Amino acid sequence: MAVYTEVDDDALESFLSEYDLGPPTSCKGIAEGVENSNYLLQTERGNFILTLYEKRVKREDLPFFLGLMEHLSAAGLRCPLPIRGRDGNVIRELCGRPAAIISFLQGLSTKRVLPDHCRQVGDALARLHLAGASFKLTRKNALSLEGWRPLFTATRDRADEVRAGLAESIERDLADITARWPADLPRGVIHADLFPDNVLFVADQLSGMIDFYFACNDFYAYDLAICLNAWCFERDLSFNATKAKQLVGAYSRVRPLSEREIAMLPLLARGSALRFLLTRLYDWLNQPAGALVRPHDPLEYEAKLRFHGSVRSATAYGL
Repeated sequence: MAVYTEVDDDALESFLSEYDLGPPTSCKGIAEGVENSNYLLQTERGNFILTLYEKRVKREDLPFFLGLMEHLSAAGLRCPLPIRGRDGNVIRELCGRPAAIISFLQGLSTKRVLPDHCRQVGDALARLHLAGASFKLTRKNALSLEGWRPLFTATRDRADEVRAGLAESIERDLADITARWPADLPRGVIHADLFPDNVLFVADQLSGMIDFYFACNDFYAYDLAICLNAWCFERDLSFNATKAKQLVGAYSRVRPLSEREIAMLPLLARGSALRFLLTRLYDWLNQPAGALVRPHDPLEYEAKLRFHGSVRSATAYGL
């Protein structure tokens, strides 16, 4: 989350007049993440999140994102619920941007990931996959295999500004992963961005999953591989197999993995690391003027990419 578009008092009051939430009492920008402009909105009816969707989020994708949150919430998952206006719509305009209000979930993201956090995340991710199977809308993953080459093309000429030889290294990994990427794994709705800052806890118990704006249809095991990268590395970028065992074990107790999915997990983890290396590299080299947050370091994901490239079987992940 971040703030790129400022909202003045008059615009906010006009926007809220379309809802039954009462007048605003506070609206503060949330300076985290890199995608949309987000505010913690307080009204007479409680706390909410106001989101203005910036350029990377396409207007035509919003019915998928917001509809998915409604679907998952109705299925009992702990996720935000979009708030409908008096006319029944959840998507409106604010300061020249598509905008929506969603419910506020109690909890904080953990700053110190423990194995039990990973267990709970694995369980929740599997339940998300099962609940999402009945969601009728679909969305292609624009940041999977077909999206990696254009991202690399957009960053190749400046990649070595971040680290000498980075462009050549990415080129090799991209070619190898692309050539070996599977086409036959179980697939459906995935979160695609379930990082620690998108999972909330109260007293170390998972209280919610947020930020569904990368959700799409892709391999379930790819979503699990994203979580391996996001949750199972220490701050020194060493891999914690105990955390991975808790994550994958809890996931597979709810949605058992096939032998093929397990066999492909190292390659999927490499692909996940490459995806976040490329998007972080692009954001690092193209930071919007006036943003209140600095993009994430892309080299973190280069280190993870190197680790997964050394893995020969999923036993390295504690399986």
